[in-house]
Amino acid sequence: MLRPEPAALTPSELAAARHLHRAACALLAAGVSGAGAVSQAELLRAAHRARVAGLYRPAAAAVTVVTRVRAARSGAPDHRLVDLVSGLRELLGLTVALSTPVDASGASGAPEPTPLGELRGSARQAYAEEGGLRLYGLFAEPVLTATHAGAVSWAVDTGGRLSTVAEVTPHGDAATAAPLAVGAGNRTVRLGDAALSHREFSRAGLAVQGATRSAGGRLGAGASVRAVRAAGADWTAEPVAGLWSEPPGAQVARALAAQELPYESRPAGSDLLFLDVTLLGAAPTGPGGAAQLLARVAGSDLVIALLPGHEHPDLAFRANLALLATAHGLRLRLIGRLERADRPQLRLLAIGTPPDGSDQPGPVRLALAADRAGRANLGLERLQAADLQAPAPRADHPVGPLPELPTTPPDGPPVHVLARRVAQAVTTGRSALAPSAATAAADRSLLRVAGLSTAAQLLDGLRAAAADHRRDVFGRVVPDDHDAFATAWLAAAVYTEALATALCSAAWAADGTATDRTRQPARV
Repeated sequence: MLRPEPAALTPSELAAARHLHRAACALLAAGVSGAGAVSQAELLRAAHRARVAGLYRPAAAAVTVVTRVRAARSGAPDHRLVDLVSGLRELLGLTVALSTPVDASGASGAPEPTPLGELRGSARQAYAEEGGLRLYGLFAEPVLTATHAGAVSWAVDTGGRLSTVAEVTPHGDAATAAPLAVGAGNRTVRLGDAALSHREFSRAGLAVQGATRSAGGRLGAGASVRAVRAAGADWTAEPVAGLWSEPPGAQVARALAAQELPYESRPAGSDLLFLDVTLLGAAPTGPGGAAQLLARVAGSDLVIALLPGHEHPDLAFRANLALLATAHGLRLRLIGRLERADRPQLRLLAIGTPPDGSDQPGPVRLALAADRAGRANLGLERLQAADLQAPAPRADHPVGPLPELPTTPPDGPPVHVLARRVAQAVTTGRSALAPSAATAAADRSLLRVAGLSTAAQLLDGLRAAAADHRRDVFGRVVPDDHDAFATAWLAAAVYTEALATALCSAAWAADGTATDRTRQPARV
C-alpha cells in the first residue's frame, strides 16, 4: 500500500531545499567562468542532502546543472548555453517553490500552487503492467550527453501510443562518446528474447507478452517480459500513418504543453513532430542570416528550417543535412524534434518516402535500398548521393517545377535583448550585468518601442539587483546570499521562457499569417 503524500514539507526537507537554493544562487552569481570546483562541490553536496531528504526532482536538477557547467567549462562540443539556462531556471524554480510558504488564504487571483508530490519527484520510475503489446518500429536515434551515450528506439502500438527502448550507458571519455552512441544502434534490443538490433527494430516489429511501461512510455525489460520478432509497418500504413494525420499546429501545441511537465512525466514522443514536406534548399534565415535548410509543409504555405538532430560533428546528422540541402524539390515524410524559436524550426531525426498522391512528382526522389524499408535514421546512418535520384519522366505525371525559396522575413520582436542578458549572467556571473548608462537606456528604449514594457522592467530590475552590493564602513563589499539577484534573474528567465513559447506557437500557425503577427509590437 502506498503511503499518503505529506501535506507539507518536513523540517529536514525545508532545510535541504533552502541549502540547495543558497548553493544554486551562489553558482549563478559566480557564473560559468567563476563556478570552479568549490562551487560545484557545494551544489553537489546540497543535491545529496536533498536526495537523502526525499527531494528527488530538485536533486536531479542540481546534478544536471553541475554536469552542464562542467561541459561549458571544458568546451564540450555538445554544450548548449540554452540548456544550462533552462537547467538553472528549473532548479531555482523548484527551490523557490519548495522554500516559499503556500498561501492558504485562497486569495482571488492567486496562482494554483504546484502539488508537493510533483515538486518532490520520485526516486524511480513506476512501471504499469500492459499485458500484450504489438509494437511497430518507427525510428532510432543516438543519445549523447556529457556523461552518457547510447541509442533509443521508438515504436508505436496498435492504439497509436509511442514507446521507447533505450540502450544508454555512462562514458568517461568525451572523445570516444560519439562512436559509442553510433555503435549502440547495432546492439540487441533489450526486451525479452528479441534478437534484433535497434536499427533493425526501427524497420521491424515486436509481439510482446507481459509488457510493462512507465508513464513516460519507457518499456520495461523484466524477467517476465517475452518478445518475438514480428513484421513492421510502413510509415504510410496504419497504425504508423496516423501519427502524420494530426495538423502541424496541434502537434506544436502538444509539444509546447509537454515542456511544462516534469521530464519523467512527459508522454513519450510529446516533443516529436510528424510532417510531410518539400525541401526548398538552403537559404539565409534566422539570426545573422546563417544558411539553413528550408522546407515547405505539405498542404500549407508554412516554411520551416531543418536543423541537425544533434550538433556533435562525429554523428551523421550534419553530413546528412548537407546532402539533403542539395536535393531541391525533394518530397519527404519526416520525424523531428521541435526547436522552440520565433521562427518555425525542427531538429531532423528520420526521413522516409512520402505517401503516393496525385501531386506531380518532384525533380528528386528518395531511392533507398530495399532493406531500409523506405526510411533512414539520420543519426545512425549516412545517406549517399545514390539515395537521391531523379525520377524517370512519365507522360501522365510530368515533373513539376522547382519550388521557389521564400524571401528572408524581417526580424521579429527584440526578445533577444532580455534573453541575452539572462544568458550573460549565467556565463559570466553577476558582475557582468553592469553596463554603461547609455547601453541600459538603449536596451530599455528598444524594448519599450517594441511594446515589451514588462521585459524592460524585468531587465532594469535584474541590473539593479546585480549592482546592489552592500558595503561596510570601509567601503568593502559585504558578501550576501545573492537571493535578491537570483530572484530577479528567475523572474526574467521565466518571462523569457513564456514569451518564447508564445512566439513559437504563433510562428507555427498553420494559416501562414503567424510571421506577420510576430512582427507586430505586442503589449506584454
